[in-house]
Amino acid sequence: MFEQTFVEGQGKTNRVWTVMVSFLAQIGLIGVAILIPMIYFDALPRTQLTSFLVAPPPPPPPPPPPPAPRVEAPRPPTEEELFARLSLDDLNRQMPLSDAYFDLDKSDVRADAQSALQKDADWLKKWTSTRVNVEGHADERGSAAYNLGLGSRRAQSVKDYLVNLGVPASRIEVVSKGKEAPVCMEHNESCWQQNRRGHFVITAK
Repeated sequence: MFEQTFVEGQGKTNRVWTVMVSFLAQIGLIGVAILIPMIYFDALPRTQLTSFLVAPPPPPPPPPPPPAPRVEAPRPPTEEELFARLSLDDLNRQMPLSDAYFDLDKSDVRADAQSALQKDADWLKKWTSTRVNVEGHADERGSAAYNLGLGSRRAQSVKDYLVNLGVPASRIEVVSKGKEAPVCMEHNESCWQQNRRGHFVITAK
């Protein structure tokens, strides 16, 4: 019985040692696991150790998108281009040429008409492809035949004045309307004065 007790005690002792050895072995492995990295990090140069331990910097932000292509504003049309787009009806509605007005039974160019005809000449010399008719008009007083002759003389006076200012005579035609195309229909001097005129009609551009 003593031997049995001894054997059993020895078996327990062996198991205890086995457990202790196993425990110590585990502790040793843990120590080695801790020691090896420490030795490794200690052997690394400082710069490598720092780069190893410090998180890498974030990537740089993406470059900004390229600027949108510049859209050039359309070029405004030139005066010549605008003029070229106009029809003859458009031009005559705009009335770029001023009428010249006359005294009763007179066909000579009045002083107040000279400044208007100067501007007309400037316009005609600027737009050299244009051609015009000068219509001579009279008021309602007097016979039709007389007023046709008076209208012709008035139209010719306007043409001669423009030619003296440098407008080629070939670009100007004269037409007498007499009293047949009044611009004002009332029977008074204020209205008659508006009808005694040399009027422009643009016929080519």
